[in-house]
Amino acid sequence: MNSSWKTPQGMSRRHFMNHMAGSSAALSAAMTLGSSIQANAEEMRKKRKSAVMLWMGGGPPTIDIWDLKPGAVTGGPFKPISTTGDMQISEHMPLTAKQMHNLSIVRSMSTREADHNRGRYYMHTGFVPNPNIEHPSYGAVVAHELMAQRPELEIPPFVTVGGGSAGPGFLGMAWSPFSVTSNGRIRNLNMSMEDVRLRQRMAALHEIESGFAKRTRDLPAGEHGKVLKKTFDLMTSEQMEAFRVEKEDEKTKERYGTNGFGQGCLLARRLVEAGVPFIEVDLGGWDLHNNVHATLADTKLPQLDQAMSALVEDLEQRELIDDTAVIWMGEFGRTPRINANAGRDHWARSWSCVVGGAGIKGGLAVGETSSDGTRVESQPYSAEDLMATVVKGLDISLETTFMSKNRRPMKIANGGKAITELVG
Repeated sequence: MNSSWKTPQGMSRRHFMNHMAGSSAALSAAMTLGSSIQANAEEMRKKRKSAVMLWMGGGPPTIDIWDLKPGAVTGGPFKPISTTGDMQISEHMPLTAKQMHNLSIVRSMSTREADHNRGRYYMHTGFVPNPNIEHPSYGAVVAHELMAQRPELEIPPFVTVGGGSAGPGFLGMAWSPFSVTSNGRIRNLNMSMEDVRLRQRMAALHEIESGFAKRTRDLPAGEHGKVLKKTFDLMTSEQMEAFRVEKEDEKTKERYGTNGFGQGCLLARRLVEAGVPFIEVDLGGWDLHNNVHATLADTKLPQLDQAMSALVEDLEQRELIDDTAVIWMGEFGRTPRINANAGRDHWARSWSCVVGGAGIKGGLAVGETSSDGTRVESQPYSAEDLMATVVKGLDISLETTFMSKNRRPMKIANGGKAITELVG
């Protein structure tokens, strides 16, 4: 072959071959770089932090679940069983017992509020209620701090399932909880409308709204238009698929439990996978002033055990547990003394919460109560301390300080001290 062969552009064969070799090398390098970026993106995805709060509205009797007192007058009829962690729990939690290597119990909670509303506020925020200021909840704080990890997130960063939560406080409405039912349905939002029809309706509404705003120069009208656009973006986002729990196979649904709490925990797992920073799932009905043990054995604990264990197991199997904090708590515990109605009353002096996942060590029982459960006999922990532990486990700095609307600096978790046994 004539080595003086030319390309149509006048390039010599040798120059052309060298150019092709260089291009191949560049293409190979680009492909390698692309693979590296993809691998790094996958690694970054795995490192996105999230939190799931399992909220037990009404005040659960933790002396019958996590800190049993067999043989004591206050102990009740339940027996403790061994777990995969360094503790025993109720015999009515056998599935969760298998997951306790991922979870730890804080048995020396001693908090300030034994009223439902005040306790709910305090445990959600780390602050006692104050008529002059509204403090942000766990969900608002965590979503606010973790959103920088996921700029691609189009769905709300703070989702409550099956019930309400404490609000965003002085952080503002952008960090309000987005409330859905346990099957992922959003109130007053029709997700089944055809895309074309939805776009036509939204376009018509936009014309009306923008015309009104131009004529009146009305600020609320303009703001409403922004909300309208945000709603449209939400409804048309592919990420809304995360809310479609019905797409899970029947075996998975049954493993979590087909009741509201079970499906809510399944939804929480889907939302963690979608990158939502904070999800709260509500299981109410714990205000057990009457027939506490029959209610626990027949309904509450089987529901809790099935759903909680399935959630933790799935998070571990899907390699999400190391980046997902799990928090189990209510507004307070219940009295060690069993009342005349075979129930337990409100009690905030000595009770338990459960945490795990993310940077929180599992398999431990931290703190100790007396043999009858009436008092804490070790270092007591507050709502502030528990929140600080979760925040630190999520790699959020405990030095973070917010500015309230009255320009008052407020430290994250109200300056609580993280529990060293759990987060170092």
